[in-house]
Amino acid sequence: MTTEATLPSTSASPTARQVWTRTRGVALALIVLVAAAIAIAVIRSDARHGELDPRSVDPNGSRAVAELLADRGVDTRVVTTLDEAAAASGPDTTLLVATPDLLTRGQQSRLHDSFAGSGGRTVLVASGSASVERLAPGVTADPATSLDSTLAPDCDLPAAQRAGTADTGGVRYTTTHLDADQCYPSERLATLLRIPDTTGNGDTVALGAPDILLNDRLDQQGNASLALQLLGSRPHLVWYLPSLSDTSATGTDDERGFFDLLPSGWLWGTLQLFIAAALAALWRARRLGPLVPEKLPVAIRASETAEGRARLYRKADARDRAANALRSTTRTRLAPLTGVPVTQAHTPEALLPALSAHLHGDGQDLHALLFGPPPSDDAALIALADRLDALEREVRRP
Repeated sequence: MTTEATLPSTSASPTARQVWTRTRGVALALIVLVAAAIAIAVIRSDARHGELDPRSVDPNGSRAVAELLADRGVDTRVVTTLDEAAAASGPDTTLLVATPDLLTRGQQSRLHDSFAGSGGRTVLVASGSASVERLAPGVTADPATSLDSTLAPDCDLPAAQRAGTADTGGVRYTTTHLDADQCYPSERLATLLRIPDTTGNGDTVALGAPDILLNDRLDQQGNASLALQLLGSRPHLVWYLPSLSDTSATGTDDERGFFDLLPSGWLWGTLQLFIAAALAALWRARRLGPLVPEKLPVAIRASETAEGRARLYRKADARDRAANALRSTTRTRLAPLTGVPVTQAHTPEALLPALSAHLHGDGQDLHALLFGPPPSDDAALIALADRLDALEREVRRP
């Protein structure tokens, strides 16, 4: 038995080769992104080697300011542990903390206790919200940094007045200390604070940016003058370069997880990669919604379509679906031949009386043939197809 209608095809699951073909572009893009991130990290880590190190002659090093201080009789000593920095505090010493945000909470508290009331000067370079509130109580770092790098002093601090404009633009500070010198303001927030100790002649200086200490920026603006005055007020300068490997302060507050050690840029970069991967997945995913019929690029014979669908039914052992398809098609063809509207072809009360009158046959046999239960095996299904063909030929016989 044949059918003239073209039936919808059933898509098969994609093979591993098809999946690879579809996803290799996204996989290649992810590999390129990861490789680029690693390369950038390596290049930047190379470029930042020796940053703010008074022994380094790199552009981001601070060898130049150390040499100028030495010419003025100030000796510079580099320390990398908290124990050394805490032991060096004194009235004749300036303690410079290069990257305060690398210190843990416990290390910050211990360092502050060591230099508070010592009579010396402490210079905090680009101390952010993670450290400035412990190292300089009463001082808060604003979340927004300065938009301008070069700023005017706009304060009464003699060192700032003599230096003039300088590259201090960076972290901006507010303070509750009424006697603090607030210099180099950016939108009314200071980028350089000098807070005198309540007892003695010591003070704490919060510097918003390290630019005035760098080799390639020292000769610009009043950077050299300001750096020499801030660091040369005492005969001894202890240059503290905090290190993540320093275990001199231990305790529960100092425990850091893996993500605490990662720079924030890597976390944001990872988040962007996940968002890009999700967008790529949505782009490559199938569209949701109703199926849209499309014209086939080539004409397919109805017999081939019926055979293909029959093979699918046989593979799925779906004799009930195959029988329903055969009976439905037969009823649709018989209805016009017996004077029954096609809309009522699948109604036994309308089709069977007209068919019985046309054939003068037994209505019970016709009901079992056209509306009966599904066949129990393949042989019964073949017999049903043969009987339906015979019925249609008999009705068509003049």
